[in-house]
Amino acid sequence: MTVIKNGRIHDAVKAEAYVADILVKDGKIASVGTDFSADEEIIDASGKDIYPGFVEAHAHLGLDGYGIGFEGHDYNEMNDICTPHLRAIDSFNPLDPSVKKAALGGITTVATGQGSSNAIGGTWIAVKTHGICVDDMIIKDPIAMKGALGENPKRCYRDKGNSARMSTAAVVRNMMFKTRDYMARKAAANGDPAKMPAFDFKCEAMIPVMEKKIPLKMHAHQANDILTAIRLAKEFDVLLTLEHVTEGHLIADILAKTDYMMAVGPSLTHASKFELQNKSWTTPGILASKGCHVSIITDSPVIPQEYLPVCAGLAVKAGMDPFDALKAITINAAEHIGVADRVGTIEEGKDADLLVVAGCPFELSAVYETVMIDGEVIR
Repeated sequence: MTVIKNGRIHDAVKAEAYVADILVKDGKIASVGTDFSADEEIIDASGKDIYPGFVEAHAHLGLDGYGIGFEGHDYNEMNDICTPHLRAIDSFNPLDPSVKKAALGGITTVATGQGSSNAIGGTWIAVKTHGICVDDMIIKDPIAMKGALGENPKRCYRDKGNSARMSTAAVVRNMMFKTRDYMARKAAANGDPAKMPAFDFKCEAMIPVMEKKIPLKMHAHQANDILTAIRLAKEFDVLLTLEHVTEGHLIADILAKTDYMMAVGPSLTHASKFELQNKSWTTPGILASKGCHVSIITDSPVIPQEYLPVCAGLAVKAGMDPFDALKAITINAAEHIGVADRVGTIEEGKDADLLVVAGCPFELSAVYETVMIDGEVIR
């Protein structure tokens, strides 16, 4: 057992910090309070701040390698625009240096997976950032089915029959129509092998989406792409999370009338594409102020994973409420990817993913004195 003593706790539940001790036992937060037995291992956090491990709702960590060249890039299948049967777990490399950098920077849980070249790209995973075997690092698999609208599928497949936004939407729509028909044929067969439709790997992979067991995780930067994603989700009655939401501030009043979770970013880079021309650090704050469920993301390696809290700080500088910004990289992100029962706050029973920080993590000067993942001190 370990006790972290006398730190100012920012639990991502209450807006105000408070001084208390945290008892860690068997990899979990056993209790938050005072006067724990002196027999345990002690981490003195006096004068320091304690945060839950930070959570990234959208990244490519461990799939887009830390290095240059084709062999280090394992996150886009460029031979087929529609690949729902692909699984991020089969590409994730726990030994990529970027994973360790993320952990040491206080990012303890990451949703990671395929990129955005494909209209439908396959399933994503949520992992802890400490370990050498992905199967042992998994929190949840799958968390979502990745999809993409906008410039990326147009650019990557413009010579292969997809050069317009309506073409990309049609690919998504066709896959969902096909899966719905496949499911109906399986149901009508009533278990009779002679009547079953021919096995279709892609349709099988899409069934959890159609049954609302996992959401579509839809890449959409421009306002029209965001609204197309919503249109598709409503048409087929499927769950949806919105990813990037670069022009979300332009349609904030519309988005505020929905209950879709939004992962906003990356916002630190140059507007490298036409659809990013309205990129702004004000976006997450505007959406949060309207009551939207907002996470802040790095889309690593677009922004290095370890700078996730700095991105939250830049959103605060642009007007976002600081507590909203903290939630955007803790509990909101955990809810966005379906792992809030395990991570995202400092509460009894949750995983002991904890940070002892000297300084404010929203600032570059912050020093992560202790990083704990599942009760193990890794820094």
